[in-house]
Amino acid sequence: MKVLLIEDRQEIVDTLSLTFKLRWPEATLLSTPEGTKGLEMAESESPDIIILDINLPDMEGFEVLEQVRLFSEVPIIILTVREAELDKVKGLEMGADDYIVKPFSALDLLARVKAVLRRAGVHRPDNEKLPPFIAGDLTINFLTREILLHGEPLHLTPTEYELLRYLVRNEGRVATHEALRQHVWGSAEYIDPSTVKKNIHQLRSKLGATVAQMIISERGVGYKFVKPK
Repeated sequence: MKVLLIEDRQEIVDTLSLTFKLRWPEATLLSTPEGTKGLEMAESESPDIIILDINLPDMEGFEVLEQVRLFSEVPIIILTVREAELDKVKGLEMGADDYIVKPFSALDLLARVKAVLRRAGVHRPDNEKLPPFIAGDLTINFLTREILLHGEPLHLTPTEYELLRYLVRNEGRVATHEALRQHVWGSAEYIDPSTVKKNIHQLRSKLGATVAQMIISERGVGYKFVKPK
């Protein structure tokens, strides 16, 4: 596994280097304190995951995120001291897969990295046994992760895809908030319940009014996917 860390504080780089080496001894950690260099490395090194700070000396991390998303869907976790709700929402809406506020727990970070990598994985053993899912104008090919809406390709972030996948795999049954946090993020303990709500909102927006109506909210419990009759 190759990890790209775009972070200007050396103590954080040292901590993450040790954390990854203990959990994944085979991991390669690349780091740079500058956003411009981080962009170059994101393209040239093809990392499996990027951990990105917002407060960088040469450019804001949000700009780095925006630029990376122009050429890559590599999983990106924002790791920052900025805890404002607006910053978190902005990062997730711009395409970050997770948002962690410093100071952070090493165990929490590893759990989230594992969940993000799992969500981004193209090949899953159970996908090979699943036929395409069709509901109205929505078609999902689980093997290729291709989604068609009205016959046109639909782009979803890894998190949005995994949410949709879990809901349609449990069609007609309520997926609780806890189950979604555990399955999609890898942790029901550390993930704020509002994170599920925000990502469901983003997913519905991309699906459009007709298909979005198939995701039913069960107030205080969770969500379920219901095919049109």
